[in-house]
Amino acid sequence: MSTWGNTDMTVPLLQIDGLNAWYDRSHVVQDLSFHVNAGEIVTLMGRNGAGKTTTLRALMGLVAKRRGQARFDGREFLAEPAHTRFHKGIAYVPEERRIVPGLTVRENLQLGILGQPGKHDLTAIVDQIADTFPRLKERLDQEGASLSGGEQQMLAIARAMVAKPRLILLDEPSEGIMPLLVHEMFGLFGRMKAEGTTLLLVEQNVELALRISDRAYIIDQGRIVHTGTGEALLADREIQERYCAV
Repeated sequence: MSTWGNTDMTVPLLQIDGLNAWYDRSHVVQDLSFHVNAGEIVTLMGRNGAGKTTTLRALMGLVAKRRGQARFDGREFLAEPAHTRFHKGIAYVPEERRIVPGLTVRENLQLGILGQPGKHDLTAIVDQIADTFPRLKERLDQEGASLSGGEQQMLAIARAMVAKPRLILLDEPSEGIMPLLVHEMFGLFGRMKAEGTTLLLVEQNVELALRISDRAYIIDQGRIVHTGTGEALLADREIQERYCAV
């Protein structure tokens, strides 16, 4: 594996060692080791089918056959049931968005706090999150499933933010979204980082992802083949064309 840029020696918020994942007999993710420091945006990159989404799903406990070590804030969690990630402060926004049909934008947002210990002022929490998403604030009483694709993606991200997680895993947030909303969304990611949220991102929009990323890992055929700072990899067109071109 080749490396560009500086090496960060801080203790990681998320540390992955020897991650493997299978679908039936297909060994999709093979011995992946990487880390994410608190306050970083880190992107997993590579062609379709490289194993990026499976990596996120394995970390979230959504792949039945998985092996390796995954530590969040120093504590192992890979073998634990999927629902425990939520209580640890890890949120996941899948590619499918999974907006609940029949519920309004407000009600979808309120789902993000269900199951959290303690009492919560749902109205105040939703209003606070909505302030970050002006498009959603105008549509709080509209059915979530009736929003545009880009607005549904923002709703999925906002719902993940409601519980104030320390780490959010985002799978292909720009997929199928008009360019104007994509740029708006990536600006949001920068603000989320500034407010202390750590992001692990899977994204096909190489240029936009690298511009906001502290670091990136390139995955090819289930293995990490390159890593470096976002700035260094953004400047390396040869690597992008070799491993990230669709």
